Parts: sequence; structure tokens; C-alpha cells
Amino acid sequence: MQYQQVQILLVQLQNELQDLQLWQSQAPSAEALQSTQPFAVDTLAFHQWLQFIMIPRMENLVQARRPLPTSMAVSPMAVQVYSGQLKQHRMLINCLRELDQAVTGQDPLQPDQA
Repeated sequence: MQYQQVQILLVQLQNELQDLQLWQSQAPSAEALQSTQPFAVDTLAFHQWLQFIMIPRMENLVQARRPLPTSMAVSPMAVQVYSGQLKQHRMLINCLRELDQAVTGQDPLQPDQA
């Protein structure tokens, strides 16, 4: 069930990126994709990291039924990246929040969970 839910959310995430016209038809350079920084902040825009790194990795885990990450908090980064455009990116942030919750069982935007 968890894999199915994650797959649905990954499709929703792709749709949100497309709706926001952030989905790209051409991949960044191989060098840019090799970043070792969190969210590839040194070489990619956040939406590029989602499209070319996070979504493919998560899809591979789901399709192979491999263990999903035990720790994941992408939605707080989205809130930070889109802080000046929260209303415009609300659906994208909500999708990432649901994905965080589906994978880890935790809501990283609710800090008082213990």
C-alpha cells in the first residue's frame, strides 16, 4: 500500500511541476547531476533536483520494492525555496508534504511531533 501511495504522489508531483511550467524537456549536464550537496543546491534549481534526481530515485525504489528512506523532509525545503511565492506553489508544497508523510509517517512541517 505504501508503494502505491508513493507512486501516486510522484505522479501528482510531476503534474504539479508541469502545471507550474517547471518541468523541463532537457536534462541538466551530467556534471550538474553529480552534485553531492543536499538538494544539489550548488548545481541545480530545486525543481530540477525534484525532476532529475528525487523523482527518478524514488520511482526506482518503488518499482523495485526496495526500502524507502526512513528520514525524508523535502517539503520544508520547498517552503524555503518558494517563500516569496507560497500561494503560487501551495499545491506543490502540499504534494511534497504528503510524500514526506507517506514515506516516513512524519510531517516535517509540524515540528511538535514526538
